[in-house]
Amino acid sequence: MANLHNLTGELAAIGTAVFFAISSTLFAIAGRRAGASAVNRSRLLVAALIAVVIYWVTRGELVPAGLSTSAWLWLGASGIIGLALGDDLLFRAYVLIGPALSMLIFALVPAIATGLGWVFLGETLSVLEISGIAVTLCGVAWVVSAPKQQRAAPSSGHDHQGHRWGLVFALGGAFGQALGLITAKVGLSQGASPQAANWIRLLAATAAVWLVMALSGRARQTLQMWTHDRKASALTVFGAFAGPIAGVWLSLVAIERAPVGVASTLMSLTPLFLLPIGRLVSQEPITLRAVAGTLLAIAGVAILLR
Repeated sequence: MANLHNLTGELAAIGTAVFFAISSTLFAIAGRRAGASAVNRSRLLVAALIAVVIYWVTRGELVPAGLSTSAWLWLGASGIIGLALGDDLLFRAYVLIGPALSMLIFALVPAIATGLGWVFLGETLSVLEISGIAVTLCGVAWVVSAPKQQRAAPSSGHDHQGHRWGLVFALGGAFGQALGLITAKVGLSQGASPQAANWIRLLAATAAVWLVMALSGRARQTLQMWTHDRKASALTVFGAFAGPIAGVWLSLVAIERAPVGVASTLMSLTPLFLLPIGRLVSQEPITLRAVAGTLLAIAGVAILLR
C-alpha cells in the first residue's frame, strides 16, 4: 500500500464524504423545522461568511491576492456550476423522485468526472483504478437502492412527467457536480490554494443564489428562519462548518492531489457514512443489505488505496 503522504488526496476525499454525511444530517433536521429551501439558501450565505473570516484570520487578508483573472473566472464558474446550479438541481430531484433514486443517479458523478478529466485535463486511470471505482460504486449503489428507501419517495414524484423531470434534474445535478470539480481543478492548477479556491467558489455560488432570490422576491422568506427558529439556525451554522467549509475544502485538496475520477469516487461514500449516523440520530436500522454493500464499497476503496 502507498504511504500516507502519497495518499493525501484520497484521504481528503474520504474526509469529504464524512463531513458531507454530517452536514446533510444537520441540514435535514433543520429543513424539517424551517423548510428545505430556506436552509439550502442559508447554508451558502453562512458558509461564505465563515470562509471570509477564516481566510482573514489565517492569511491576514480578506481577498485572495496574486491570483490571475483566469483563476478567478475558473473558480467562480466552478462555484456557480457545482455549488449553486448542481446542488439546486439535486434538491429538485429529491422532491420529484425521492433521495434514493436521486442518489443512485448521482453515483454517476465519478464516471462523468473521469470522462471529463480525460477530455479536458488529459487524466488517465489504470485498469486497476477503474476496477476499484466500479467496485466502490456498485457497493454504494446497492446501499442507496434498497427497496425501503425507494418506497420513501415523495408522492409529488408519482406522475409520469414529474418522474421524467426528476430524472433529468438528477442527471443535470450529477453533470454539474462533475463539471464543477473539473473547473475547480483548472483553477487550482493556476496557483490558487484549496483555501482560496473555496473562498472564491462559495462567494460566487452565494452571489448567484441570492441574486436569483432577490429578483424573485423570496429573500425575505429565507431570512425569516433566523428570527423564528433558533435551533434550525444553529443547525444550519454547524452544517455550514461541516459541509461547505470543511467538506468542500477537503474536496478541493482531493482533486488537487488525486485524479478527479478517483477523488469523486471516494467522495461518493457519503451514503455509507450516513448509516451509522442515521442509527445514532434516528435509530434507523442497519440492514444486512447495507452491510454487504458497505463491505463491497470498502473492497473498492482498498483497491484505490493500494
